[in-house]
Amino acid sequence: MTKFDGGVSRRDLIKGTMAAGGLALLGSPTLASAANTGSAAAEAVPFADLARQLRGGVIAPGHAHYDASRKVFNDMIDRRPLAIAQCSGAADVMHVVRYAREHDLPISVRGGGHNVAGKAVRDGALLIDLGAMRGVRVDPVRRRSRAMAGARLRDLDHESLAVGVVTPSGTVSDTGIAGLTLGGGFGWLQRKHGLTIDNLVSADVVMANGEFLVASEDDNADLFWALRGGGGNFGVVTSFEYKAYDVEPAIAGMAIHTGDRLQDLLQFYRDFTATAPDSVMTMAGALPGIPDTPSAGGIAAWIAVCYTGDAAEGEKLLRPVRDFGTPFINSIGPMPFSAVQQMFDAGSPPGMRHYWRSSLVAELSDDLIDLVVAKAAELPPPGSMLLIEHMGGAIGRVGPTDTAFSGRNAQYNVSMLSAWLDASADDANIAWTRNTGNALKEYGTGGAYVNYMADEGEAAVRAAYEVNLERLIEVKRKYDPDNVFSANHNIAP
Repeated sequence: MTKFDGGVSRRDLIKGTMAAGGLALLGSPTLASAANTGSAAAEAVPFADLARQLRGGVIAPGHAHYDASRKVFNDMIDRRPLAIAQCSGAADVMHVVRYAREHDLPISVRGGGHNVAGKAVRDGALLIDLGAMRGVRVDPVRRRSRAMAGARLRDLDHESLAVGVVTPSGTVSDTGIAGLTLGGGFGWLQRKHGLTIDNLVSADVVMANGEFLVASEDDNADLFWALRGGGGNFGVVTSFEYKAYDVEPAIAGMAIHTGDRLQDLLQFYRDFTATAPDSVMTMAGALPGIPDTPSAGGIAAWIAVCYTGDAAEGEKLLRPVRDFGTPFINSIGPMPFSAVQQMFDAGSPPGMRHYWRSSLVAELSDDLIDLVVAKAAELPPPGSMLLIEHMGGAIGRVGPTDTAFSGRNAQYNVSMLSAWLDASADDANIAWTRNTGNALKEYGTGGAYVNYMADEGEAAVRAAYEVNLERLIEVKRKYDPDNVFSANHNIAP
């Protein structure tokens, strides 16, 4: 049995942590001072030796901030890590990984904590928390941006847009850049400039043995391939380097119709997206009825657009969307790109419970539209959503085996994003999402977007990676043969 300083065994430490223990923040002035003196009191505190190695602190059960520090985006997730190592840079991450390996401790990794499955937090594990690592540096001359792994989309946008460039990212500004990137990276610019992974230039990575390396097309190219869609299976990415593009004028917004128009809206959406150029990104779907509107008590049908480029051309391209029906809400118009990037923020507030499913599809057939309309009628309120995202464009110009993200031939991503507040509604929301997701499989390619996957088991993970699974397993065996990084949608070696 491995022993910690002070004679505490791993079993005793985990047992004590899972109880209502009395540990504290290691690295706080009192404990850090004691640790630096090498006193017996400091040595008796679990993780004091780890805290001495870090610029960041270590939070354990009993500390006033422990419960807040273990929370993630999905309020359904209520897990108790052994301790939380708050890293300030790659060196801290290296120390934590080595410490965990030396003491046979399981680990998990949290960037922005936005993963719906809550994989970042694991009971009885040492949590590597990258949340304080939010620095962003942008070079507008070289068209490059670099973000540390704790950065949110809003951090990247704040620095990039200020100097007139943008990196393709997601659609909710609180999303962590790390999880978004490693899973693929859907967003408003995906048809014009590709997924976030298609714009990744290099990544700094701490490996399972605690060593640091750089992955790019020229260095550790097999690892770089796997990071672009393979999730957090291969190491802890501590920073990302991306391509950036000049910010262009944008026309964007959402039109919301009454639920009785959903069938017509989805048929219009199918026809519109069939000929839309890469400069136009479009989403559509259904929401629960909005209070104090004509949709109250039922459902609402919606379509959202983002065009970037010449304003006059954009007005012409988007005129069919504006002319469709009589929406009771219509916000489509010229918009700063900073506002585009936050357009969906209000629909994803903190403190909600979430359960999601995703299915990639090749076409929106009449039968699939009929199914979506039927399932939309059963949408559980208040925050659930049926979402269809248009793919194609630049996404499809990358081969299905060129990156770990294999769903390049799909034309749409159809997702069920259930969100609610009360734990008593868990069963109803999960059941609707699962039933709808299972019904959609008949129309899917077999693939799924891993960033929208709840905890669906090994078979679903294997299916999501499709033709790239065996190559991903080979990379896993090379860089993480012991499956140290298993708190994810896991690719077992």
